[in-house]
Amino acid sequence: MAIVLLILALAVLAGILSGGSGRFLERLRVHWWGLAPIALVLQAVPVPVGSAQRAGLAAASLVSSYVLLLAVVAVNRRVPGAALMAAGLTMNLAVVALNGGMPVGRDAIRVAGSDGVIVIEDGAKHHLMSDDDVLRPLADVVPVPPPFGVVLSIGDVLLYGGMAWWCFAVTRGRFRENIRPPARRFLMYRGKHAPESYRLPARYRGTAVRVPAEAARWGSDGGFRHSRREGAPEQQS
Repeated sequence: MAIVLLILALAVLAGILSGGSGRFLERLRVHWWGLAPIALVLQAVPVPVGSAQRAGLAAASLVSSYVLLLAVVAVNRRVPGAALMAAGLTMNLAVVALNGGMPVGRDAIRVAGSDGVIVIEDGAKHHLMSDDDVLRPLADVVPVPPPFGVVLSIGDVLLYGGMAWWCFAVTRGRFRENIRPPARRFLMYRGKHAPESYRLPARYRGTAVRVPAEAARWGSDGGFRHSRREGAPEQQS
């Protein structure tokens, strides 16, 4: 986690030093952000090594965490770096799902100076790489020497790179607006308080609509809806 915070902080700093501003971060909307903390908890909670049921629970928690993070990225696909983040998460998801956990290379552990502590602390979620594992080049084989002493996967590198590009681009003010209107079923209000796209047919949106007096019956709130016969708005019931 420390290395992730450092990468994001450096990305924001680089954006500010190149003429950007941290205030641009306030303008970016992140949808379904509440799924991200749940995914991080699923990854952080250790599952002790033991029975096959524990191993299955560990793999399921890792797979679920990557699925949740992919859902957040998919909903926010307009943000800068979303493609990199999606690619990295997909790689990690494939490795974990096919191997029942994330394999960790022995040589990478030795270079990182961890002495196997990565595998021991995470229990069943990580295991030492063996010949039985598949997609081994995409497993945890990228060592980060001390003071971090961690081992990353190529998917992690792409994920963190996408997050860094996101922070840098937003700080520089170069990003597309992350627009995603709510679904109709979750619209909690009606009538004149609802968005125009939900109150009027497509041919009337963004244009002034002239309502004939005989085609509209006004209520207390002045609301009206489209008439099936005339094509003109009429009062809401």
